[in-house]
Amino acid sequence: MRPSARSSAAGKSVYNPLIWIITLLPLLTMATLLFWNPSFRVIYIGSQQTPTVDPSSIFTPVYFLLVFSGFLTYAATVLLAYFDSERLKRDGVVRPFHWAWSFLSGAVYVIGRSVIVAKVAPGRGLAPIWVLIGVVCLSFVVTTVKMSALMSAVVESIPS
Repeated sequence: MRPSARSSAAGKSVYNPLIWIITLLPLLTMATLLFWNPSFRVIYIGSQQTPTVDPSSIFTPVYFLLVFSGFLTYAATVLLAYFDSERLKRDGVVRPFHWAWSFLSGAVYVIGRSVIVAKVAPGRGLAPIWVLIGVVCLSFVVTTVKMSALMSAVVESIPS
């Protein structure tokens, strides 16, 4: 059976800049999404002149920046989780949440780390979960509004 995480770091801060960066990093991709405004153009292809959306109207430079920011966020999350886990070890947390869980997602790491830290430092350590909930809710609202506007543009561009 796994021994519980212990801490010899009584009174030390359980938060550091790394966990806050991991928690807030998804806002980078969300901010990039706000700048992606494709103009859906219809082109006619083939001998029967079939209408279709012009791919160059969707795959703009901002689109590729959006995709790249997602990969960058993922890589940065894994790297920062590693350094955060090592910092917790230096601060006296004997068995911190393993950084490799961040390969699943940053949210998994933030939740797991917060639960472990809350066990070794009762009454502290859960703030990143609450901030993460806020980030997820904000991302959901912003993405829903943005996609609604894009779908409206798509419907308007459909030839009658």
